[in-house]
Amino acid sequence: MNRRKTAWSAGLAVVLAVTGAAALPAVPASAAGTGAAAKLHDDFNGDGYADLAVTAPSATVSGHKGAGYVAVLYGSASGLKTSTKQVFSQNSAGVPGSAEAGDRFGSAVTTADLDRDGYADLIVGAGGEDTTAGTDAGSVVVLWGGKQGLSGGATLGGGAAYDGLGDRGHLTAGDVNGDGAPDVVTVVNAHDLRVQSGPFSRGGSPAHGTQLVKDEFDSRYLDLAAGDLNGDGVTDVAATANDGDEWDARRVVYWTGTHDGLAPYKVVRGNEPAGRLEGGEHLAIGDVNRDGFADVVVGRALEGADSDVDTPLARGGRIAWIPGTANGPDGTKAVIMNLDTPGVPGTAKPGSGFGTGVSVADIDGDHYADVAVGTPSVSGGGQVIVLRGTAKGPTGTGAKAFGQDTAGVPGAGETGDAFGAAVRLVDANRDGRAELAVGAPGENARAGSVWVLRGTASGLTATGSFTFASGTLGTVAEGGQLGSGFGS
Repeated sequence: MNRRKTAWSAGLAVVLAVTGAAALPAVPASAAGTGAAAKLHDDFNGDGYADLAVTAPSATVSGHKGAGYVAVLYGSASGLKTSTKQVFSQNSAGVPGSAEAGDRFGSAVTTADLDRDGYADLIVGAGGEDTTAGTDAGSVVVLWGGKQGLSGGATLGGGAAYDGLGDRGHLTAGDVNGDGAPDVVTVVNAHDLRVQSGPFSRGGSPAHGTQLVKDEFDSRYLDLAAGDLNGDGVTDVAATANDGDEWDARRVVYWTGTHDGLAPYKVVRGNEPAGRLEGGEHLAIGDVNRDGFADVVVGRALEGADSDVDTPLARGGRIAWIPGTANGPDGTKAVIMNLDTPGVPGTAKPGSGFGTGVSVADIDGDHYADVAVGTPSVSGGGQVIVLRGTAKGPTGTGAKAFGQDTAGVPGAGETGDAFGAAVRLVDANRDGRAELAVGAPGENARAGSVWVLRGTASGLTATGSFTFASGTLGTVAEGGQLGSGFGS
């Protein structure tokens, strides 16, 4: 990577030129930024349909390996459409910075309406960015939503040397102080949270400054997610973490949102021998048991560590569903599942990777959020397993598995495809049933591809599923690893 020779520009960017993008349809004035459209945190053009952002942080841009890009597919009455797409890199007009080797633009992405104009904005991390602050300082930028889709951008901040600001799992957004404006939460120093309190100006400045929430221990946060875990109407933040050099000593922590910002974190306690619920590498938030409190679902795909002795069902990976309550997540009522759980397709074998990708949303329209779990290392090139939500949490009853060898799913599974390394449930056609986007960053010698499967009243179906890759996006295929992540 080349060191930045100039300081970050926080000025308003010019209109964004799109690489490999089809023109987006105009949104009717009656729909833009009003009603249901304004409530969708991932509706970039205000048409009332949720959109999907997919990342390729390892991709080559203008000859720079690992510069990275983010692609966006727009929702419609018929779901996600590859005909209305946009591709953004740091070489796109209006995006702050310029593409350099190893920047990893798209290492993390999330969405929120930062300027409160009724259009969701796309927040993008570049964890390998070199700045005047030092090597691998990282940066976070915003691309502004509007009637014609995303255009223009601004820098939200940079890190210190080797901070990796905006790296994978280190970015989320939500109203953590209850003032009605979204805030941006990132990880600095590997173990502190930086909260920028919105609303944001078009130059990227937060109206109410920045809060630093310090960790008293030498933690390493692995993934962040935001949601109302105690039902008080203020967004909370949850994370998976390990204890410094003890990489296998995983735990789940959360910060309660208050009108004064995030409170000091709490550790989720459980019934496991260690006294606290064993954490993992990935997590998502949603109301699985339909009780009005958002729940935490943690994926622990890695195994073979000393802590496996104290980790029930660690073999082959596992997930933990932690119900939300008026007092926050209750780990003593957690439901632990792996590939040997009754009803779950498959058999728990070492290295399966169950829990690598996790997403939570209602697939069948019954108002219970379901759980999609990536299992990218099982034979056949990987799978995604869908667990139904119930009043008692996720269940193996009626669980379904989907891979490239499933009838109706395009392609053929091959070792190393990593189908399910990233998953995202999103209701892109506004029918109350989420579609499933699946990333396979290892597909075609690590070029990567993405699949989309439809949600129905009977659950997820392969019928009508489709796939797209770099050829559709007009990007460089070699080593791109498209589908490494999705916006949340």
